[in-house]
Formats: sequence, C-alpha cells, structure tokens
Amino acid sequence: MAYDFTRRHFFFGSLLAGAVPAAGFGTVPSLRTLGYKSPNEKLNIASIGAGGKASSDIDGCFTENIVALCDVDEVRAERKFKQFDSVPKYKDFRRMLDEQANNIDAVIVAIPDFMHATAAMWCMERGKHVYVQKPLTRTVWEARQLMEAANRYKVATQMGNQGYSNEGTRQAAEMIWAGEIGNVTEVHAWTDRPIWPQGITQIPPSEPVPETLDWDLWIGIAEKRPYTTGGPDYKSPLGGHFYQPGNWRGFFDFGCGALGDMACHILGAPNLALQLGSPLSVECTQKEGPSDFMFPTKSVIRYDFPARGDMPPVKLFWYDGMKETPKIPGVPEGELLGDLPRRPFRRAQAQGQGAPAPQGPPAQPGPPQLRPQTGFVGRVFNWETFQKDLNDPEVVAPPPDGSLFVGDKGMITTGTYGEETRLIPVAKMEDYQFPPKLLTRSPGHYRDWIRACKGGDPACSNFNVASPFVEWMLLGVIALRVEGKLEWDAAKMKFTNNAEANQYLKPTFRKGWSLT
Repeated sequence: MAYDFTRRHFFFGSLLAGAVPAAGFGTVPSLRTLGYKSPNEKLNIASIGAGGKASSDIDGCFTENIVALCDVDEVRAERKFKQFDSVPKYKDFRRMLDEQANNIDAVIVAIPDFMHATAAMWCMERGKHVYVQKPLTRTVWEARQLMEAANRYKVATQMGNQGYSNEGTRQAAEMIWAGEIGNVTEVHAWTDRPIWPQGITQIPPSEPVPETLDWDLWIGIAEKRPYTTGGPDYKSPLGGHFYQPGNWRGFFDFGCGALGDMACHILGAPNLALQLGSPLSVECTQKEGPSDFMFPTKSVIRYDFPARGDMPPVKLFWYDGMKETPKIPGVPEGELLGDLPRRPFRRAQAQGQGAPAPQGPPAQPGPPQLRPQTGFVGRVFNWETFQKDLNDPEVVAPPPDGSLFVGDKGMITTGTYGEETRLIPVAKMEDYQFPPKLLTRSPGHYRDWIRACKGGDPACSNFNVASPFVEWMLLGVIALRVEGKLEWDAAKMKFTNNAEANQYLKPTFRKGWSLT
C-alpha cells in the first residue's frame, strides 16, 4: 500500500515533536549539575519503595548502580533488601535524601499514589532525576507542580506507563495520521480493574500496628487514621490487609481507583494518536457499588474533547469493572478487541523445572540475581501468529483490557499497552503494510529514562508529556465522587459549574508535611 502523507499528516507529526522528539530539542543537564555524563558511566540510583512494583522498576534499571533503598514496610521490602544487602536502607525518604544526597543521581518513586508528588518534588529540588510510577500524582494540582518543577530544576523525568515506549502505540498514531480510518470521533477503552476491593462502606475496628511497619510514615501527607488489617473475616483478591500492600488503590485518600491503575496504560495510545489535550467536560454516566470513602465497584465515564487542529471533536468512554469486552455499536460480530488470546505463562518452564539435571557441581547459594527488563512491552500484530493462535487449544482468552478508535472510515483496536494494534475487521490485516515511521522508537522504557538522565533526548513519557495526560485522566477520578456533568476550564484549573468538585483538585497536607 502506498501512502500519501499530506500536509495535514505532517502537521500531526509536528505536534508530536514536543512529545517524542525525532532528534531531541536540546539535552537536559546531566548528573550532579556538573555537565554531561558519559553514556558508559553508570548512574547511582536510589529507590523510594522496594517491594511491589518498585521491585520490578529496580530490576528495570539493572544496568546502573543501586545505591540506597527506602521502604516503610520491612516485610514488603525484604526480598530487595536482601538482594542489595550492602546498600543503606531507610524508612523515611527525607532522611535518605539528606544523608545520601552526594551519592544519588536519580530516584525511582514507586509508592502509593498519594505520596508520589511529595517524594518526587523532594528529589527534584535536590537536583535528582526521577522515574515516578503511574498515575504520577493523585491530584491535578500536583501534576502541574511536578511539570513546572521538572522544567525549573532541569532534571530528566519519566512516568511509569510502559505503553508509551511500545511499538504498537506509535503504530496506532501513524495509522491514524495516515488517514487509515478517517476522522476519529469516538474512543472506547475498558479494563477488568479493580481487582482489589472497592465499594466497601464500613471501616473495620483498629488493631495494633506491626513492628515491621512504620504506619505514621505510610500515612504520610494524608489525614491520620488507625491501622487495621480488616479483621479475621476480611478477604481481598490481592491478599494482604485492609489498606496495604495493594488495596490502597481503592481509597479516595490514597489512590485513584481503576483509572489510576490502568488508564495511563490503556489510554496512552489514544492520548498520543489524537493529541487529546484538555477536555471540555467529564461525567460519570454509570456507577455501581458506591461508597463514602472508596471508589465504586464499576463505572462508565465520558470525556468530551474539542477539535484539535484538523482533528474533529472526540467522545471518549472509559469502562471499568468489566467481566468482558463491552459491546460497541458498529463492531462486527465475533471480532476480538483489545488484548488478543495468548499462551498462558508457564512458570515451571520459565524457571527450568522439568529440564534435565545440570552436570557438574551444584551452584553455590548467593543473593538473588537481577532480572533484566527493558520496559519495552507488548507484541506487534502478526497475521500468521494470529491465525495460529486462533486454532491452538492451549491459547487462553485475555482479560478484558484494551481500546478502540472509531473513525468515519473504519476502526483500530489496541491492547493494554498499545500492543497488537490492528484494523477492525481484522481480515484487513492479512496483507496489511504499516505506514512509514514518523515517530522515533524507544530503546525501552527504563533505558529511555536512563539515557535522558545522562544528557540524552527527553524520555518519551517525561513530565511535559505525562503531566497534561494525567491531568485530564484525573478529572475522571473526580467525576466518580461528584454527580453530574463537570465542565472544565483548563486555563483556570477549575470546574466552572461545580464548586464541590474543585475541592478535589488539590490535596491537603497533614501537619509536619509539605510538597516542598
């Protein structure tokens, strides 16, 4: 297929120059503000958070030096603490930054959402580059503060939404700019999250805090409250206790619900391809399982975006709590949307169990080894593989996660991280040739950030890209708490028709804590 990229398509590409630069637009000052750091010289990286997602983020930076670790929960952090047994360990990141300032170049922030902004700001003020897990912040005001600080302190930044580094995300943008499906006027995105408890209406009685957990530091900037495990009858699909390690996502004060967990992934391709910017309005149109202090068990949210350049206005629908992919008008019967079926991961095979016994003396015990990760996730759609998987009995159905672009000439669907981007009906992909590449390709999400820290091009999801994206996503989080259609004025950072909603744009800080 021959492509004729008109002036309109190159206009789209020029919009992206500030988001994913083809050759960069200058470099960021490198480490310790002393000038350029050789790409061959290793970064000294600290991590605020050592268990959970922080563990895999640390693994993703395996090429560099891990020089300090901080976690308020000794049990959660135990594996990483043992792996890096010789580095300093802390519970309070403020103390770590004070004592290790001269030994740290960059910091990973992978703790609950409500503490992201405070931890990241303390790092950036001290000239440290930061990698902050999605959804970057819990409030709109914090997102703007981080973007301003990143530019003020001239540090390299990256939000942990790996799909922005994925090939399929770029393919989706280039297909749309090539006019493959015409003008896109509608987007649908869906997820099976929450997989943690939401919609609970009563808080269990307080209990003693375990000696291995600093509850006061875990609460951080939030209002003080008693600790509880939830009691003997409390059950969570994720395991653990009432608030932690992962159930905090469902609480208004700590997390951002399903949107916070998955929207930065699933909506990444639509945000990039359609250059969404700020919406005019947002509304929760359906809700199940409401609570006074938690997000609902299921919801549908609608965003309305204005025209952008030559692109028409677009309606975006977000569905969470899904057991199956939503039925979307116009999609042919039997078409698979979003993530494709795949072979189940066989842990025993991956770890070599069942293989012939190795020859020679047994391996000597030692610390766990780093598992190299690039952060480059997802598969590119392949017609032959797709046909083979359809007829393979070992291939299993994926969870309902993905997105769909609806244009006036066709449709495109992508998976959770923008992977397996393809036209609908999928039969159009049999002899399909993807458009020429307009966007640079990422070396991998973590490598992208590491390169930026050493003076290279800005990372693909740096805060100038991530903060505006997160801002409009967080408006949906507020719509889950306030009834009715909320009209948004981005320039004034306020809802123009609802004073109640405006109180959720900025966090409150408990005495003894501040953003800076």
